[in-house]
Amino acid sequence: MPFDMSLTPAQHDLVARTHDFAANVVRPVAAEYDREQEFPWPVLEEAAVRGFYSPLFYRDLIGDPTGLSLPLFMEELFWGCAGIGLATVMPALALSSIGQAATPEQLLRWAPECFGEPGDLKLAALCISEPEGGSDVRNLRTTARRDGDDWIIDGHKMWIGNGGIANVHVVNAVVDPELGHKGQALFIVPGGTPGLELVRKLDKLGCRASHTAELKFNGCRIPAENLLGTEEKLEERLARAKEGTRGKSATLGTFEQTRPMVAAQAIGVARAALEFATDYANEREAFGGPIIRNQGISFPLADLATRIDSARLLTWRAAWMAANGVEFRNAEGSMSKLAASEVAVRATEQAIQTCGGWGYISDHPVEKWYRDAKLYTIFEGTSEIQRLVIGQALGLAAGEPPLHVDSPVDGSALNRIFGPGTPARTRAGEMALAAKDHIPEPAMKVAMRFLTPKR
Repeated sequence: MPFDMSLTPAQHDLVARTHDFAANVVRPVAAEYDREQEFPWPVLEEAAVRGFYSPLFYRDLIGDPTGLSLPLFMEELFWGCAGIGLATVMPALALSSIGQAATPEQLLRWAPECFGEPGDLKLAALCISEPEGGSDVRNLRTTARRDGDDWIIDGHKMWIGNGGIANVHVVNAVVDPELGHKGQALFIVPGGTPGLELVRKLDKLGCRASHTAELKFNGCRIPAENLLGTEEKLEERLARAKEGTRGKSATLGTFEQTRPMVAAQAIGVARAALEFATDYANEREAFGGPIIRNQGISFPLADLATRIDSARLLTWRAAWMAANGVEFRNAEGSMSKLAASEVAVRATEQAIQTCGGWGYISDHPVEKWYRDAKLYTIFEGTSEIQRLVIGQALGLAAGEPPLHVDSPVDGSALNRIFGPGTPARTRAGEMALAAKDHIPEPAMKVAMRFLTPKR
């Protein structure tokens, strides 16, 4: 699938439906759920009714060969509210990990349990981060050991969305300590499993409508079939790791897929702030006219509009690459997340500055967006981690051409010979110009129709 920014009719409809949901269902209650730190069950119920809370919906978006459906959906939803948005899409993160590691039978078994259905909603949680590890997935200490027909999990997880209240917990644990991060596997721990302890719900700066928790696993016993993938494949992967052969990590594979998704969320917050600040600057009058006429107001907004569009293009490219299996040679997924998260913080800060004292109080939503935006420079890898990943990728790709030089090619073979810029097309044009005084006008019009660029 070539990289194409023209949207399909289905994608236009997705944007319109999601924006309507964000504007008319999410925004009217966003401040209340943020203030009370309550989980937005009624909003999730409406999302399920509208088809936005379903494993088939997310698998459909992930499977879009253009790569654009998922970021389009995320941007519109998070334009409404980042906290409610996270509560809505958190099961999709767990589903992505299940899809990376599970057998088809396991996917069929557990995917419905991540979402439930209207009238009987369910939740899922992806349990990766730990108090000592944070962004370092190579330093996890949660362990899983085989005991007869079961696995026993012990460990401590932190910053877990839906943790402790989820029906399905996807847990990353070390099965072979000697192999370090190469000796990890993913497991399903159902909610209510003995030994799964909700230590506390975390009191957060922003995104307060989403549930984030600290968990402990104290001798959690789960059946062998809750290991995602087969034991045979796990043994093969561990054996390759012991031999020094590189293998694919389901956790890192999830991050590759979700970083553009997280970037699109941040863009939604940034866009909301820019739109509000621009509207406010158009309406607020001081010093003889709307304040947007002052360069001190309009120039920062112009810079933000440019950076938001740049971040969106990086995000769409990374999403297209992930959908089409194009290698992230220069850590393009991390580039999108870095650009989007940092412009979200800058945009929300500038929105407060533009509104002045009104921006600093809760009468307007910009102070909430400012608190929400900060999360994006931290979770799914901090900005420092993204820079580290990009820097390492640049070092490994030193001397390689830019991505577009050997990107997938689309079009007929004749395009290589007669397409714009080809020698044959240039020579034909030169011959037509040289003979223009000797060629009948009707024939010349036909030639120029072929050679003139499309408008």
